[in-house]
Amino acid sequence: MDVGQQYNPRTVEEVFRDFKSRRAGMIKALTTDVEEFYQQCDPEKENLCLYGFPNERWEVNLPAEEVPPELPEPALGINFARDGMQEKDWLSLVAVHSDAWLLAVAFYFGARFGFDKADRKRLFNMINDLPTIYEVVTGAAKKQSKEKTAVSNHSSSKAKPNPKRVTEPQREVPKSLQLKDDDEDEDEEAVDEEEEDEHGDALCGACGENYGQDEFWICCDICEKWFHGKCVKITPARAEHIKQYKCPSCSNKRARP
Repeated sequence: MDVGQQYNPRTVEEVFRDFKSRRAGMIKALTTDVEEFYQQCDPEKENLCLYGFPNERWEVNLPAEEVPPELPEPALGINFARDGMQEKDWLSLVAVHSDAWLLAVAFYFGARFGFDKADRKRLFNMINDLPTIYEVVTGAAKKQSKEKTAVSNHSSSKAKPNPKRVTEPQREVPKSLQLKDDDEDEDEEAVDEEEEDEHGDALCGACGENYGQDEFWICCDICEKWFHGKCVKITPARAEHIKQYKCPSCSNKRARP
């Protein structure tokens, strides 16, 4: 298997982009595509590995035949443990090994193309700014300082912009009223900052990226994870008609031995 797909990143930025893309593919396998991933990891098959590719796709396949392989290989035989433990524990185990593999591939490129101490440190810092696959899969990355406010339609946590004020003809206003308006402005700004802080640490359960103020998000009513609407193919219009939203992982979840 050509894990590298004939692609050899040579700069810190290129290696980080490669890392991020492979990571995105593996997160999809363990979250939004988890049912398909589960089915492909048949314990009756030979040793299987989970691969992530620079095009953000994932694949379950046999390990490379060449020795030594072109790139470090991921954990071997992930399928054998599938039915011997709880599904969430098995997925967490695969996630941990996937994190280790991604780091191995990134620093393999760094060693191969002669990254010095400063380059290696910069690469690690860039990687370290992202939550690990394990943190995304287990929800450990979502450490909110306070509980999210309940939303009636459970659809979007999009921060609301400041309400626009209607400009009236200028006239003299008593000083006491001016002070009152200033207090109201401060209260509105405090509410907006509170909403932004409330979601600032949120991470998408599908792609693992941070909350963006201008992006549509939706929360799963089962696992309480938040997702970009685009990652789970839900639009704001469609969300308004959903009484109880289940993410792909919770929708596909079924009782397993």
